[in-house]
Amino acid sequence: MLQLTQLSLIQFRNYETTTVAFSEPIVAICGLNGTGKTNLLDAIYYLGFSKSYFGRTDAQNVQHGKQGMRISGTYQKLNEVLDVSFILRENNKKELNISGIPIKKLSEHIGQFPCVMIAPDDIGLITGGSEERRKLIDSILSQTNKNYLEQLIAYNKILQQRNSLLKQMAESPGIGNDLLEVYNEQLTQTGQFIFTCRQAFLLVFLPQVGANYHQIAGKEEDLQLSYESPLLQKSFSAILKDNLSRDLALQRTSSGVHRDDIGFFLNDCPFKTEASQGQRKSLLFAIKLAEWEYLRNTIGTPPILLLDDVFEKLDENRMAHLLTTVSREPFGQVFITDTHADRIREKLEGTNRPYQLIQL
Repeated sequence: MLQLTQLSLIQFRNYETTTVAFSEPIVAICGLNGTGKTNLLDAIYYLGFSKSYFGRTDAQNVQHGKQGMRISGTYQKLNEVLDVSFILRENNKKELNISGIPIKKLSEHIGQFPCVMIAPDDIGLITGGSEERRKLIDSILSQTNKNYLEQLIAYNKILQQRNSLLKQMAESPGIGNDLLEVYNEQLTQTGQFIFTCRQAFLLVFLPQVGANYHQIAGKEEDLQLSYESPLLQKSFSAILKDNLSRDLALQRTSSGVHRDDIGFFLNDCPFKTEASQGQRKSLLFAIKLAEWEYLRNTIGTPPILLLDDVFEKLDENRMAHLLTTVSREPFGQVFITDTHADRIREKLEGTNRPYQLIQL
């Protein structure tokens, strides 16, 4: 089991200097809005990913008026005690260390201290554009397949180079054809690898999402989930060849794995237009719990689960189903934030598992 036993923050968001100890597998963090509940969860996420969950730059997370920050955590992992520290120096240089040993490549660190966050804005996974869903896929696969992360970085770099060349070719027809062939071949190789990994992953992941959804909803509903990719219809090389005129006109690569998506449907209609707010929340939790289960099964370590203010606007039945699910023994360590201490205390008492309540 992976367990965070202590978290120390210096000049991170609203925390100038603070240290918090965690003694139980379930930790409830309560306080009014603005007291820093979410910042504690984001700090834990930082230790696993070397970045904020919420898309803020490192500099934006430094306490206002200060320079640099430090996030440190002590983990119990199997029979080892490991200290992880993320440091942003005054010159904006990042440092990541595990028990004093510097980590040179992020790919060496991702997946070592896995965690899964569920936050209110995550509803964009359901209602937002395809980029949100690709980020989810990429995040999971990057933690479980180091080659995937390297190929994804390479793909995005080649994609930028090809798009830059397309702009030049649109302005000066007849130049760059040889270089375009090189980029096409490189994009095809990396893109095919990414597609193969995503397809294999989603064959396992999507059925688990469906099973979780029905359990949280408490009833069977006609939910359909599918992988949507242009590579399901034709090869990447054929896609690039067929779309060349369109790409030149648009001055960008119009099709490829960078346009992949997951389709959500309810009663054969788009989920985001057909589903109620409660159904959307249920699907979000189903996705995130499937993420947790996939990481546990693949890495072999139960990820730390971070639940940020998830009980707001959730009806009693769905809340009970969710809390019962995440409180079961296999879930390892769970952090939950809430504005109502009495509410979360009452719900946690019903799980019959040890918990710690931290009041901010």
